[in-house]
Amino acid sequence: MDIEHARFNMIEQQIRPWDVLDAEVLSLLAAIHREDFLPPAVRSMAFVDTEVVLPTSTGPAQSMLAPKVEARLLQELDVGKHERVLEIGAGSGFMAALLGHRAQQVLSLEIDADLAAFASANLRRAGASNVTVRQADGSKGSATDGPFDVIVLSGSVPQVPQLLFDQLKPSGRLVAIVGQLPIMQALLYTRSATGGAGKRSAISSVELFDTVAPRLTGFDEPSRFHF
Repeated sequence: MDIEHARFNMIEQQIRPWDVLDAEVLSLLAAIHREDFLPPAVRSMAFVDTEVVLPTSTGPAQSMLAPKVEARLLQELDVGKHERVLEIGAGSGFMAALLGHRAQQVLSLEIDADLAAFASANLRRAGASNVTVRQADGSKGSATDGPFDVIVLSGSVPQVPQLLFDQLKPSGRLVAIVGQLPIMQALLYTRSATGGAGKRSAISSVELFDTVAPRLTGFDEPSRFHF
């Protein structure tokens, strides 16, 4: 396989048509080699327009988001060099590497022990010195390390827990893929600058796009009634 040709096609045929036009994001996707964040057995899937299953022996199967979804979320967040980011679901470490190039500091929480070690090793090889991977239940966030300017959920959830919104700074943003099959929505939430005296800051949301993504582990599913 001609890797550079495959990378070019991924950017031009998958990502750019999905309204990812930010020149810095496109340059990052060309510079940070996605295939280096995958196990050798599935490295050929790095540029395919689908999620890639990441092998693990310490928990349920997890997947790397499709390239166009990662790129679009990164673009919509518009992370600045002064900002601190929390990622839920490190996976392979690739999204954390992208975020690290745009942010001041990134903390990525991964519930699966194998994947936490895998992501950490990938990020070390990539020289991402401002990114830390920690094995932890990301559904609880990390209040002791917060508040954060940006929170990224690298997978889908039935709904975003309030405690994650509480870990955002005023004017902070959170992006997540929310909902149930067959259709989910990528949503960008923003915490208001102030909630007023004695009040919790309001959270507003914008619908970005419809998609489907694998579930993040640890988030409660709504109860279902059977008749």
